[in-house]
Amino acid sequence: MKKTVDDFFQSVDPKWLPTLTLLRKLCNQTELMETLKWGMPVYTINNKNVVGIGAFTAHAGLWFYNGSFLRDEAGVLLNAQEGKTKGMRQWRFEEGDEIPDKLVLAYLKEAIENQKQGKEIVADKNKKWPIPSVFQIELDTNPALLEQFNGLTPGRQREYLEYLNEPKMEKTVISRMQKCIPIILEGKGLNDRYKK
Repeated sequence: MKKTVDDFFQSVDPKWLPTLTLLRKLCNQTELMETLKWGMPVYTINNKNVVGIGAFTAHAGLWFYNGSFLRDEAGVLLNAQEGKTKGMRQWRFEEGDEIPDKLVLAYLKEAIENQKQGKEIVADKNKKWPIPSVFQIELDTNPALLEQFNGLTPGRQREYLEYLNEPKMEKTVISRMQKCIPIILEGKGLNDRYKK
């Protein structure tokens, strides 16, 4: 488990090191504070997430937490999960891409200003997620599971229900449920392992 941003940089695929190092340098040229969240560098202002950097197999890049408010005049931002992701936008770079320093800094500065102005997407914490029928059967037939699930905070219950409601195919719901049950029985939330 990475404990520092430097640990993150030591663990990345070497092909992404030049890209990520430059993105880190640009983020650190602003007033953003560098932190590590969810195992990746996240840059904040007034304890609010503004941008993160990271890499996958095919690309590396910036994740603007409230990127939907950016003007994006250069047309570089993507919504990675159309229909699901409301505020976050990605700026992806492929291996060998040149990083336009001045443009990246302009986007970072706009994101900082937007955060200072309080522009942010607020999650709808009141949305009610139905209990999938296969999970309801498990709850009805396993008293220990029901007790532990009911003992979770509403936010943790919502994490599980959202995760179990995402798939369209029942076999995927069942597979996810089988992974969740041991975690619920430990009294933990689905995303607890990612929290500091």
